[in-house]
Amino acid sequence: MSSKEVILVIGAAGQIGTDLVIELRKRYGDSQVVASDIRDASEEIMEGGPFVHLDIMDELKLNQIVKEFGVTQVYLLAAILSATAERNIELGWRLNMRSLSHVLDLGRFKKVKKIYWPSSIAVFGPTTPSINTPQLTITEPNTVYGISKLAGERWCEYYNSKFGVDVRSIRYPGLVGWTAPPGGGTTDYAVSIFHEAIKYSSYECFLSEETTLPMMYMPDAIKATLDIMEAPAEQVKIRSSYNVGGISFNPKQLTEEIKRHIPDFTISYKTDYRQQIADSWPASMDDSAARADWNWQHQYGLTEMVDEMMVNLKRIITVY
Repeated sequence: MSSKEVILVIGAAGQIGTDLVIELRKRYGDSQVVASDIRDASEEIMEGGPFVHLDIMDELKLNQIVKEFGVTQVYLLAAILSATAERNIELGWRLNMRSLSHVLDLGRFKKVKKIYWPSSIAVFGPTTPSINTPQLTITEPNTVYGISKLAGERWCEYYNSKFGVDVRSIRYPGLVGWTAPPGGGTTDYAVSIFHEAIKYSSYECFLSEETTLPMMYMPDAIKATLDIMEAPAEQVKIRSSYNVGGISFNPKQLTEEIKRHIPDFTISYKTDYRQQIADSWPASMDDSAARADWNWQHQYGLTEMVDEMMVNLKRIITVY
């Protein structure tokens, strides 16, 4: 990798940011990746390379950091996720939109060369075909998070076509990882269930047992993110956001896999407002455009994901 690239990751303390910073530093060098967040990140992130505190709403400080470090690429991961945004509509809309406009303007005014911003399956809604959801289809989200992500996709495409900004995006499905705690999303049951299984051998799920959603193990999500960012610009033909698929499963199927490791694990169900959110999302994704344009391929199935989650979490969770 070119030593001239300096990468700023905004939201480095989050579920995706933690793993992304670690991988970027492996590829580009510790000193070339500036991690930032409004709060402290893990010790590994804060001590493994440059770290700065940044409130992404502070555009002046953002520009100062870009200039000070000579930043050439920005990964914007700061966001208010689905369930949290429903509880605080104004904050969810304001932060998700303003953070993106601040970063897109860095590209517009040629202060950075390349931008990554993630979208989500939340851009879809109850009128979207739910099985093998096409790349181009009905997008009528009914959540604050989904509305902000759909608006963000349109802004990304606009800034690319109007100002030539090299912005790239993928629509993340639900993400499952072990290095950071859940971030307030509807699909985060698939992270919490592991913690509760290891600690207490039981879990109360806020989604019904048959709620099937597209999901992805975090290493695959990081791979997809870096694959699209490192692809030649001419291969990135969609500048709104790409569908990416991994695996689809429901809480019942996940429970059966966990029981291979914890035979006495039990699950109960008490649905809440997050069930309605999940019901508006796809069950599986058609990601053929990403596979054709920049050779996307996922690596982990459900069994492989559960095996790795159990091994890694058992090392770090205290059992009561």
